[in-house]
Amino acid sequence: MAQKTYLEIVNDVLRELNEVTITTLTGTKNIQRFMKEAVNRAYFDIVNTEAKWPFLSVSETSTQYGGTEIDAVAGTQWYYLNTAGSSINGATTDYIGVDWNDFLLTTEGVSGESSPYTYNNLEFLTNEEWKDFYKTSDTRALSASEYRGEPRFVIRSPDNRRFGLSPVPDQAYKVYFQAFVQPTALSADADVLIFPDQYYSVLYARLRYYGWQFKEHPQQASMALQDYKLGIRRMKEQLIDSKPSVMSDDRVRFV
Repeated sequence: MAQKTYLEIVNDVLRELNEVTITTLTGTKNIQRFMKEAVNRAYFDIVNTEAKWPFLSVSETSTQYGGTEIDAVAGTQWYYLNTAGSSINGATTDYIGVDWNDFLLTTEGVSGESSPYTYNNLEFLTNEEWKDFYKTSDTRALSASEYRGEPRFVIRSPDNRRFGLSPVPDQAYKVYFQAFVQPTALSADADVLIFPDQYYSVLYARLRYYGWQFKEHPQQASMALQDYKLGIRRMKEQLIDSKPSVMSDDRVRFV
């Protein structure tokens, strides 16, 4: 199934609600306008139920590591998760989520480095643990190189916009991690969602819920809400909690 445009989504739901469809989203009124606004609301409802939807994951690198790539330099401990977010208004481009258990540090790809390369999965360290055990030496390392070393831990900044490395890097490294972008609201007729085709039924269930509420049909709205909840549960099971719970062996034993 091809991805639906903003206009197509609105019209699909209007048909399900037995309402008149439209040819453009410009100048809409009444329930047509309400459903136009409800599309973004329903989409954000879905996105906000989970911070790590695979369809919002960043895939900026071409290496086997995937995800996001940051260049760490000697003597610098803190780095913006999204380098586009380093400006004063950068919070609008911050990632919606980060997998803090999937940070990799390596010298592969660093200028002047050759095989064998360093590879190190960074362990997540809470701010409390860092302050208790490593903050003093890391603070010294900012001005005294003898306290620097190969980073073993990753720390999350209090504002959730940066990550820190501990120990403070003694040289240049590459850091890779998995991040998830903020969803973008639809605005033009031909805009499309970042959303898997097979789960449009979940989006439509949420839209029907809002539509039937607008039309003051509580029973229909309740049924749509149940469909939505079941759909969200299915999305999480299939897209996030997809680890098999049962293993089977189809080999035949001969005695």
